[in-house]
Amino acid sequence: MAVQLAPGTGAEDWGGRVGKGQGGALDWEELRRLCELMREEGLTELTLVEEGRRITLRRPGLGVSPRAAEAPPRPELEEELIRSPVVGTFWRRPAPGEDPFVEVGERVEPGQTLCVVEAMKVMNEVRADRAGVIEEVLVEEGQPVEYGQPLFRLRPS
Repeated sequence: MAVQLAPGTGAEDWGGRVGKGQGGALDWEELRRLCELMREEGLTELTLVEEGRRITLRRPGLGVSPRAAEAPPRPELEEELIRSPVVGTFWRRPAPGEDPFVEVGERVEPGQTLCVVEAMKVMNEVRADRAGVIEEVLVEEGQPVEYGQPLFRLRPS
């Protein structure tokens, strides 16, 4: 069984096929595993490059990751940690030489950009999910961060 991939997705590199035993093509079990990973992580696009071949999987954007939709409501806290959504490099500024997005003591509003985390040359904006005051910046400029690592301490208001 073969799956035709859309032009420009790398179909020419994979011979337009996905299936077990087709010259090292991606097998169905691996394809299912990648689709499940996309669902679990809330990804809308995934590109796999292997041995000079490339395949891109896309699905419609959902706006909210499944994990966020399933998360129980958070209790009100005196302080709240703003965490990194991805593994990458922490940047407080939109570009070198520019002012930081936010400073300690500054009041922020929901949706306001606090920083960016660069992952594989993609700048992921980290935004405030509630109003408050930045109490502390927990990471130094240009430092690597892990998924879920605290970046800021916010006092909700």
